[in-house]
Amino acid sequence: MNLIKLHNTIALLEDVKTCQFMTKYTIILPKGQVGTVVEIYKNGEAYEVEFSDNNGQTYALVTLTSEQLICLHYEKPCLTVVN
Repeated sequence: MNLIKLHNTIALLEDVKTCQFMTKYTIILPKGQVGTVVEIYKNGEAYEVEFSDNNGQTYALVTLTSEQLICLHYEKPCLTVVN
């Protein structure tokens, strides 16, 4: 079951070495860095994730696997009350 959907907010589960968007500079995206899913490949085998600064400027666009990501949820989950 594919839990990561288009436009979901994700966080990295590991450091990722990549190139800065539109340059040749090598950067490291640290574990915990937050991004947005902008494309899904092969029914969830891989995801294109955009990383942007506070001004909305993209600084990295990276293809990642589901093992490298965790989906962040902002909605309150259905809770079970335990007595």
